[in-house]
Amino acid sequence: MTASKAQMWFDPACPWAWMTSRWLMEVERVRDVQVTWSVMSLAVLNEGRDLTEDYRALMDGAWGPVRVIIAARNSHGDEVVKKLYDAMGTRIHLGELSLRDPQERARVIAESLAEVGLPAELAEAAESTEYDDALRASHLEGISQVGDEVGTPIVAVEGIAFFGPVVSPAPKGEAAGKLWDGCLLVAGTPGFFELKRSRDVEPIFE
Repeated sequence: MTASKAQMWFDPACPWAWMTSRWLMEVERVRDVQVTWSVMSLAVLNEGRDLTEDYRALMDGAWGPVRVIIAARNSHGDEVVKKLYDAMGTRIHLGELSLRDPQERARVIAESLAEVGLPAELAEAAESTEYDDALRASHLEGISQVGDEVGTPIVAVEGIAFFGPVVSPAPKGEAAGKLWDGCLLVAGTPGFFELKRSRDVEPIFE
């Protein structure tokens, strides 16, 4: 039997997308699923919106990492996307480096490129608009499947797409598989749109 093909769109700035990505890695272990990884952009999504000063600072800083991932993908292939995401996300979410701070943002990018074995010169893409058309196209590929009332993460599998799941901590083992089964069940139900409740915990990084 051929494995199901899933795709996740992420922005490295989003802690909830990081949680979902860790969950999907578990899903790949316990279900016959292969995940590919693509960039979307919270900065693109929030263009023209009225944001708080703090969130605007985050959005300004969020351009750099996604631009660098797109530049790396364009020159070194799709296989570097997840590797860079893992390296950046580890520094942002576990290492608590802030994308709001220019020096810390530069450190996230430089150290991640070095870890993955990519040229340091790719960091120049962070402050360039050269790859923005490709970034916007990747973003649109994901967001067009679910609508712009949501953000990251977006997951698609065999004609079914949904935002989320927003979960903390990321389930492991068979619990991850059961959540996957449930997401496919509800998202694949004609006319189904939303289940939601207020968050009472922050992302729990394990």
